[in-house]
Amino acid sequence: MTATRPLALVTGGSSGIGFELAARLAERGHDVAISGQSERVHHAAKELEELGVEAYPFRADAATFDGVEAFWRFVADLGRPINVACLNVGIGVGGAFADTDLDDELRMIAINCAGTVHMAKRVVRAMLDQGSDQGNRRILVVSSVSATTPTPYEPVYGPTKAFGFSFAESIREELREDGIAVTALLPGATASEFHANAGMGDTVFGDNSWKNDRTEVARQGIEALFAGDDHVVGGDEATKRQVVDHRSMSEPEKAARQGAMARPQR
Repeated sequence: MTATRPLALVTGGSSGIGFELAARLAERGHDVAISGQSERVHHAAKELEELGVEAYPFRADAATFDGVEAFWRFVADLGRPINVACLNVGIGVGGAFADTDLDDELRMIAINCAGTVHMAKRVVRAMLDQGSDQGNRRILVVSSVSATTPTPYEPVYGPTKAFGFSFAESIREELREDGIAVTALLPGATASEFHANAGMGDTVFGDNSWKNDRTEVARQGIEALFAGDDHVVGGDEATKRQVVDHRSMSEPEKAARQGAMARPQR
């Protein structure tokens, strides 16, 4: 049965939006290969298998070349064509730029930018080599609403997400004639451990009660991916309206609004 199911790859698939993306793909009948930094990835795989598919977990450090490459080799060694790749893994670092740790920010750049490019390079070449006779080929790049605004008190995170958004739109055009669909998912603030892990528990973003549901954000992302959309804003109508507003606001206006929410409440 496994050989007849399509295979999806999801980086950062052990928790948060990444796990929900994997779950939505499993519900569509995809086997899923997921990566994660902790042992949680193995527990996540067991949950995904309860949806009636095969799940292939791999623990790796997404901040290193060797970690990204090891997950890719793990997937390639399955010997199956890749129908869907969700490049989701990403982290944040909150705080004023003068106060944050340089090593933390360089690690974030390594994961959010270099790691995305690294995995995308492997996926794109593999999809081109396998050709369209192996079924539809789709790539989802998870960016953020932060890609559309300056992000004071997350001054490096926002630019890494803007990179991901532009990168997705760029390779989308390159791959269009090859029949490989590329979609960018721009989640708004989403209820997860993301902001706590980013050290932003003492900001407006530290409260999950008002944020978007990650299951719904993932559903919107997967639906847009299979519809062939170039990008989708993940979240409720207020989140989608925020991105529309960003198109007409000045950069200082957006920076002030974002800064008021991300500034530590001390």
